[in-house]
Amino acid sequence: MQFIANGPEIPNALLQAHEEGRVVFFCGAGISYPAGLPDFKGLVEQIYRRIGTVFTERERYAFDREQYDATLNLLEPRLPGDGRLAMRCELAKVLETGLGHKDAYDTHAALLHLACNPEDTLRLVTTNFDRMFHAAAKHTKQKFHAYTAPMLPIPKNSRWNGLVYLHGRLPEEPDDTALNRLVVTSGDFGLAYLTERWAARFVSELFRNYVVCFVGYSINDPVLRYMMDALAADRMLGEVTPQAWALGDCEPGQEHRKTIEWEAKGVTPILYEVPADSDKHSALHETLRTWANTYRDGIRGKERIVVSHAPARPSASTQQDDFVGRMLWALSDKSGLPAKRFADFNPVPSLDWLLEAFSDERFQYSDLDRFGVPPRDEVDTKLRFSMIHRPAPYDCASPMLLASGGTTSSHWDDVMFHLARWLVRHLDDPRLVIWIAQRGGQLHGRWQRLIEDGLDRFASLERDGKTAELEEIRSQAPKAIPGPLMRTLWRLLLSGRVKSPWRDPDLYRWKKGLKRDGLTATLRLELRELLAPQVALKKPFRWGDEAENTDEPTQIKQLVDWELALAANHVHSTLYKFADERWTSALPLLLEDFQQLLRDALDLLRELGEADDRKDRSHWDLPSITPHGQNRGFRDWVTLIDLLRDAWLAVRGLDSARATRIAQSWFELPYPTFKRLALFAASQDGCIAPEQWVEWLLADGAWWLWTVEKKREVFRLFVLQGRQLTGASQDRLETAILSGPPREMYPDDLEPDRWQDLVARSVWWHVQSGGTYPN
Repeated sequence: MQFIANGPEIPNALLQAHEEGRVVFFCGAGISYPAGLPDFKGLVEQIYRRIGTVFTERERYAFDREQYDATLNLLEPRLPGDGRLAMRCELAKVLETGLGHKDAYDTHAALLHLACNPEDTLRLVTTNFDRMFHAAAKHTKQKFHAYTAPMLPIPKNSRWNGLVYLHGRLPEEPDDTALNRLVVTSGDFGLAYLTERWAARFVSELFRNYVVCFVGYSINDPVLRYMMDALAADRMLGEVTPQAWALGDCEPGQEHRKTIEWEAKGVTPILYEVPADSDKHSALHETLRTWANTYRDGIRGKERIVVSHAPARPSASTQQDDFVGRMLWALSDKSGLPAKRFADFNPVPSLDWLLEAFSDERFQYSDLDRFGVPPRDEVDTKLRFSMIHRPAPYDCASPMLLASGGTTSSHWDDVMFHLARWLVRHLDDPRLVIWIAQRGGQLHGRWQRLIEDGLDRFASLERDGKTAELEEIRSQAPKAIPGPLMRTLWRLLLSGRVKSPWRDPDLYRWKKGLKRDGLTATLRLELRELLAPQVALKKPFRWGDEAENTDEPTQIKQLVDWELALAANHVHSTLYKFADERWTSALPLLLEDFQQLLRDALDLLRELGEADDRKDRSHWDLPSITPHGQNRGFRDWVTLIDLLRDAWLAVRGLDSARATRIAQSWFELPYPTFKRLALFAASQDGCIAPEQWVEWLLADGAWWLWTVEKKREVFRLFVLQGRQLTGASQDRLETAILSGPPREMYPDDLEPDRWQDLVARSVWWHVQSGGTYPN
């Protein structure tokens, strides 16, 4: 994450290791730049200037090749008297400057804070000689123990608490012995890392026990080279060391090259941008200071990040200012307190956080530790997860089992619980419903209870007339209280009636069971589950002007796009491949199941505002009850009509009296679909008496004679059974036809359409003349 805009992206793995107290910061000369102190190159130049000498040819060669330790090694022997001590005295004078510089201690103070683990144990290493850390500690009143080379601690938790000056430290008072111990020339480095190896042993042990982060080193720093050479030797002997990081500067456009150079040294770089021909490393220093402040304040530091960015839209986050990364880092704190602050924040943070940042699978294998999941030794390069869809730690994960009582989902941690509470403040936002549907439509049991409690609370406040409390809720969360249309959608979700795009119940497996065992009670019940009507939800498509419409929605279609479907997919094409003796013999036994399933489907349409006692959409999705070329099978739910029709025909072949009773009961059921089925049955010879079906057509002011919902079945009935009419029934029907449709079927400002009257007269003439009517 980025602690500041345009700052380096601190890897989550490093942040997690730091919070666990496993990181040791290894500090170089770069951290002292704000105090005006030089890097190794500048130090050599100033030493030459103070001594009053110039480079010899050999010294210039070494200096130009950035071998500054070798340059000083060549300088010492040619200085008069004790050249070694003389050079080091000048070095000390160079590094004594800058202690009074403004902000000189800020970076050092930040590192002293960052280097303290949760138990307040300090573990920090520097190769600098200056006393800036002591000055910073005095300024902040922080006490620590200092270890000065070559008297170094064993870098283990139980043996080390303090600041290690790995290459020595400038004495507070003049001390020739302390100056001579400074590791500054190539000869000193040879003793420390190759001959006596006390520095190499410390570094090797340090890397075995801790995650090391280099700060203030350049890519070609001789100090870094010696340390990494020592580690390379250990690796050649089979030693395994944790990953090392380095905060390194980089010119714009040079990121790839710099990364390769760092990785060649066995270090993973964390690059920050420094303009070409510039020595401004403010991005590094500001990052360390902000990181330290956040870490020092603990949970409050993370809550401060939440409060700072919760009102923002995550789409405004950029690569240069990745505040989404900061927010995710803060919210992932296992205490759940930053997430609680987010959930309770007023005004409520936008749902865009869920749709964009929280659903973004930006986390990978290296982030597992951050969420309490110990990673395996083998790296899974393909692993990707998000804030709200992530691996569960062992104490939340479901057990591996062969059977269960039905609860197999993982438990929530505190972070997930508070994010779910926040989402309950968005129950009137259709985007939340669509988001759930796109991810399977099944709610976690705990979230379902939270939503139900929220709906119960709002309903109770409305019943009790507590308008002030409701308005207070709306003032902080305008989309918290769902309207009637949204409550319908939540009822569908909570009842499990939303179709999952991730599940595909297997009709072919059911067919194998039918072939093997015949129609058993369990197979019949399973078929009801396979053919259960459900609602598929998706984001609505909006035209330009419609997208800007701010009027209150009056139809669910204005909130979400939906389609009535069945639990199994491709039912129409699949079932008709089953036509064999077993299936045919099972049809009469399944009639009641098909009828109930069709009733359930029509009830769902009523719930969605697309059906009532006088209209439904069956005539659009299935133009003809009788098999016909216009029945395209585009909508699977109308397969239930086909199945009920086929089951009824099978019953009629076995028991015509029962079939008649069933058809008569259909017309008494609500919805035009069942009346269409009844009229289809009436068109079969000897099933329904003419007086009965005429009575049906003339019911409700002849509504069922004229409604377009049953036009096909009425016309087929006229053609197939019209000649059976006699007497009063014939007279009543003819009068109704010649009178035309009732005016209530048309808007008040329109006359009844003459074409329907003419068609009706034509049909009736055809019937009376003994002719036939084409399909």
